Amino acid sequence: MLRKFWTEWTIALHFLKDGRAQTLMIITGVAVGVSVVVFITALIQGLQSNIIDRTLGTQAHIRLLPPEEINLRAPIDPDAVLLVQEIPRAQRLRSIDNWQALEDLLDGLPDLSAVSPVVSGPAFARRGEALESVALVGIDLPRYRRIIPIEDSLSSGALRVGAGDAMIGQELADKLGLSVGDKLRIDTGQQNTTVVNVAGIFEFGVRDLDERFVYLDLRQAQSLLDLPGGVTVIDLTVEDIFDAEAIGRQLEALIGLDAESWMETNAQLMNALSAQSLSTNLIKIFVGLSVAFGIASVLSISVVQRTREIGILRATGASRQQILRVFLIEGAIFGLLGSLPGTLVAYGLVWVFNSFGPGLFYIPVPGSLVLTSVTLATLTGLLAAALPSRRAAQLDPVEAIRDV
Repeated sequence: MLRKFWTEWTIALHFLKDGRAQTLMIITGVAVGVSVVVFITALIQGLQSNIIDRTLGTQAHIRLLPPEEINLRAPIDPDAVLLVQEIPRAQRLRSIDNWQALEDLLDGLPDLSAVSPVVSGPAFARRGEALESVALVGIDLPRYRRIIPIEDSLSSGALRVGAGDAMIGQELADKLGLSVGDKLRIDTGQQNTTVVNVAGIFEFGVRDLDERFVYLDLRQAQSLLDLPGGVTVIDLTVEDIFDAEAIGRQLEALIGLDAESWMETNAQLMNALSAQSLSTNLIKIFVGLSVAFGIASVLSISVVQRTREIGILRATGASRQQILRVFLIEGAIFGLLGSLPGTLVAYGLVWVFNSFGPGLFYIPVPGSLVLTSVTLATLTGLLAAALPSRRAAQLDPVEAIRDV
C-alpha cells in the first residue's frame, strides 16, 4: 500500500516537472491569491481590534441600571373603552437597591472579569466667571481601574480621588484654564456644593468624555448627588467581549436590573464591523474561486497533454483510483507550494505596513491565520483537481494510446 502511494507521488511530481512553465505560473497565481487573503484578513482584523480597543477603552462591556419608572394606572372596568394620551414619566436620579449584595453576587460569577459600582449625575463646574456643565462620576478607584484603565490616559498629575481630590478631562481643563493643583467648585444645583483640588488630568481622546467627566471618590459624589450610600450604575467587564449582550440578558433575568451592553450602545460600530467582515469573506471567496479555476484549467490541459501517458499507465496495471489520486495529489501540491511563498509575501507586506505605514494601528499576523490559509489553499487545490482527475481516471487505455 505504501509502495503504491509513493508511486503515485512520484508520477505526480514527474508530471509537474515536465510542465515546469505551467507549474510555475499556477504556483505564482496561488501565491498571489494567498498573500492577498492573508494580508487583507490581517489588515481588517487589526483594524477591527484597534477600533474595539479604542471604544472599550473608555466604557464598560455591560452596564447594570435600575429599571425605568413607569406611570401607574388606576384599575378600570375591563369592558370600558379608555382613550388617553400617556406621557412618559420623567426619570429621576435613583440608586440601585441593595447594590452591595449584588456586588458580592456579581464578583462570584465566572463570566465576569471586573465589577465596579458607580454613582453619576449632572453638575456644574465653576472657576471664576467660567461655568461648564459636567457629569460627576463617583468611583471606587481600585475597582474602576479594572473596568477602564484611566492611568493609560493620564496626561498630567496623579491618579487620585478622595479627600477633596478630583480628576478632570483635558478639554474641561482647557476651557476653565485649570492645571494640576488648581481649585474647582462643583455645584449640583441641589444646594450641594464643594471645592475640589485637581489632582490629575486625563485625555481619553473622546471629546464628550474629556470635556464633561469629573471623577470623584464614591462617597463624595454620593453626598453631592443626594444619594448617600447609593450607586446609579454597576459597570462590568466580561472575558469575551462578544458575549456581552447574551450575558447582559442573563443578568437581567437573574437580578432584575436593566442591562446595557457595549454592542447595543455602539450599534453603528457593530454594523460597520459586520460589513468589514462580510467584505473580507467575499474577497476570500472570489480569490479562492480564481485559484480553483486556475488549478482546474491547468490540470484539464495536463490531462489532454498526457492522454497517451495515462493510457500506458492504465495498460501496465495502474487502476482508475491510482490515476485519480495522481491528479488529486498534483492539485494539492499546487495549493501547498503556492501557499508557502504566499504567506511569506503577506508577512513582508505586513512588515512594510507596520514599519513604514501611517502608524494608525499595528497589524498582527496570528499563526492560526497562516495555518488556516495554507490548509484552505491545499484543500482548494485538491477540490479543483476533482473534475480533471475524474476525467483522467475514466480514460480507456486502448483508446488513449490509439487516439494519440
